[in-house]
Amino acid sequence: MPRPELLETFENPYPDREYEIRMECDEFTSLCPVGGVETDAAELQLLQGGAPDFGTIYVTYTPGTMCLELKSLKLYLWSFRNEGVFYERAVNRILDDLSSACTPRSMEVIGDFKVRGGIKSIVTARVGKRK
Repeated sequence: MPRPELLETFENPYPDREYEIRMECDEFTSLCPVGGVETDAAELQLLQGGAPDFGTIYVTYTPGTMCLELKSLKLYLWSFRNEGVFYERAVNRILDDLSSACTPRSMEVIGDFKVRGGIKSIVTARVGKRK
């Protein structure tokens, strides 16, 4: 299960200024929730979801009174590693958890996932004003 309780914040040093923070995690992994292509492979039966999915998560936000602490963000994103989850759900869950943790003025989360089954997926979710 993803672990939003791992997320930590700190006070925004410039709460009256509107500025943007961008973060990139190119080591995001989760499991395909419907199993792998080789469904008869004994190794895949050991996985809770299926074959591993890989992607890059981009987070861009304009902080309110709090900012996200980077190490805790890394640990939170790693908590998806054994989770069988669709891309759309992962990106929206990340957005919900991060925006709940720091209450930004606006936030965008992009999941840029590696090709699976010949199709590349990029999922974007936002809260707050749109650029």
